[in-house]
Amino acid sequence: MTEPAGGEQKKTAEPDDNKPQPTLLEQMGGLSGLFYSSLPVIVFVIANAIFGLTVGIWAAVGSAVAITVLRIVRKEPLQPAISGFFGVAIAAFIAYRTGSAKGFFLFGIWTSLVYFGVFVLSIVVRWPLAGVVWNALNGSGHAWRKDKKSLIAYSIATGSMALIFGARFVVQRWLYDEDYTGWLAFAKIAMGYPLYALGLLTVVWAVRRSDKHLKALAEEAPAEETDEEVEARLRAKYAQAPDSA
Repeated sequence: MTEPAGGEQKKTAEPDDNKPQPTLLEQMGGLSGLFYSSLPVIVFVIANAIFGLTVGIWAAVGSAVAITVLRIVRKEPLQPAISGFFGVAIAAFIAYRTGSAKGFFLFGIWTSLVYFGVFVLSIVVRWPLAGVVWNALNGSGHAWRKDKKSLIAYSIATGSMALIFGARFVVQRWLYDEDYTGWLAFAKIAMGYPLYALGLLTVVWAVRRSDKHLKALAEEAPAEETDEEVEARLRAKYAQAPDSA
C-alpha cells in the first residue's frame, strides 16, 4: 500500500522558522558600507581637483546614484542606500550654493554637533540613547532604566558616542576654517566607520553588562504565582479559617 499524497505533503511542507534573521550590522549596510560611504567623497575631491567644483559636484552625485542602484539591484538593505544618497545630495547642494569645495563637508560637520548634543542630552535626562535604541530594537522594554548598573553602563556607552561626534565636529570644523579640503575628506572617512566601530564596542560592553545583571536579578526574584496557584492558596487559607460561630 502506498502512503496518501496528503501525508507526503505534510512531511515536506515545513515552515522555514529557522531562517537566520539579518543582524543589526547587516541592516546598516555591512562592511561594504565603509566603501560605499567613502567613494562619493573620494570622487568629489579628485574630480574637483582636476576638473573644478561643478564637475566634482556632479561626479559625487553620480557616484551616489550608482551606489544606490547597485545596492537595490543586489537587494542589499535599502535604508543605508537612500540615506547615503540624500546625504551626498545635500552636501553637493551646499557646495554649489557656497561656491566652495569645502562646503561639501559643511552639512556633516554641523550634523556631528547636533548628534553630540542629542547624545549628551539623553544622558542628562536619564534616557541614554544607547540603551533606548538597543532595547527598542530588541523589544526588551524599559526594565533596564530601573536598574542602576544598567543605566550607568548605557550612559557610558552613550557618552562614548557623544565624544566621537564631538571630536568629529571639533577636528573637521578646524580643517574647514583653515581651508584644508583634502584633509577634510580624509578626516571624514577616517573619523567615520572606524570611530563608529570603537563606539559600538562600548555599546556591546554595556549590553552584555546590563543583560547579565538583569538576568541575575530575575533569578534572585521570587517566582510569580500563577492564577491557579493563587486560587489554591486562597482556598487552603479559607478552608482552615475557624467558623465564625
